[in-house]
Amino acid sequence: MQLLVFILAYPFLWLISVLPFRLLYLISDIVYILLYRIIGYRKKTVRNNLKLALPHLSDEERLDIEKKFYRHLADVFLEMIKTLSISQEEMEKRFVYTNVEEILKLEKSKSVVLLFPHYANWEWTSSLDPQVASKGYAIYKRIRNPYFDRLVKRIRQKFGTTLIETKETIRVIRQNQRDHITCIYGFLSDQSPLMSKAIYWQEFMGVKVPVHVGSEILAKRTGLAVIYLRVEKVRRGYYQATFLTLAENPETYPDYQVTDMFLREVEKQIKEAPQYYFWTHKRWKHMGKAPDKL
Repeated sequence: MQLLVFILAYPFLWLISVLPFRLLYLISDIVYILLYRIIGYRKKTVRNNLKLALPHLSDEERLDIEKKFYRHLADVFLEMIKTLSISQEEMEKRFVYTNVEEILKLEKSKSVVLLFPHYANWEWTSSLDPQVASKGYAIYKRIRNPYFDRLVKRIRQKFGTTLIETKETIRVIRQNQRDHITCIYGFLSDQSPLMSKAIYWQEFMGVKVPVHVGSEILAKRTGLAVIYLRVEKVRRGYYQATFLTLAENPETYPDYQVTDMFLREVEKQIKEAPQYYFWTHKRWKHMGKAPDKL
C-alpha cells in the first residue's frame, strides 16, 4: 500500500516541481483554500496556539495572522516540492545568505551547530552547502513511508547536505572530528520534546514549556560553536538568511543559557512577523505540567 501511494503521488509531485513559479503559486492558492477553508487542517490547534502566544492581540488581528499563516504554509509545501527541479542558480537567487563570512570565519577553526526554528522557509536552508567549505549535515526524523522518506532525503540532500537521524549524530560528529573534517550540523530546535526527556523548562512566548537542550549539550561536549540562523521572508518566493553567533565557545556558558538565547531569537522573529511561524505544531501541549522542582 505504501508503494502504491507513492507511485500514484510521485508523478503529480514531479509535475508540480517543473512548473514555473508563477503557476506554482496559483496552485498554492488552491492548496490554501483546500487546507484552510475546506479541510480546516489543524485549525483548532493553530487558533489555540495563537491565543496562547499572542494574547495581547484582538480576535480580528489573530484571525488575520491565521489566514496569512495558512497561505504561507501552502507556499512552503509547494516550495519544498519545487526543490526537486530547481537549479542551484535559481535557489541562490531566491534564498540569499546575507553574511556567509560569519560561517567562513568560524569554520577555519571549528565545526558549528546551526540552530533554526520552523519559521519562514526552513526547507531551503539545505542550500547552504555549496557556499561554504564545511560539510553540511541536517538532523531529521525518519518518515514512516520508506518511499516518501527517500524522496524527502533526495530533496533535502540535493545541494550536498547529508541527512542523519538523531541517534546517529554523536557518532558522526566524533568520526568527523577524528578525521579532522569541519562540519555544520543543522538542528530544528523549536518543537516540544517528549515528557520523558523534558529536563529543562523555560518560558516561550510567555508560557512555560519543556525545551529541547540536546543541541546545547552536544555542542558543549564536542566543542562546537553555536549559531542561530535567522530566516526572513522578503516576499513570496524570496528569503534571506542571516547567521547570528550565539556562542563561539558554549562550554564557557552556564547550563541552558545558550538554549535561552536561541529561544529569545525565535520569540523576536515571531513577534515581528507571526504569520511565518509554524503554528500547526502542538508546541504548548505540555503547558502546566512542569514539576515543582526543576
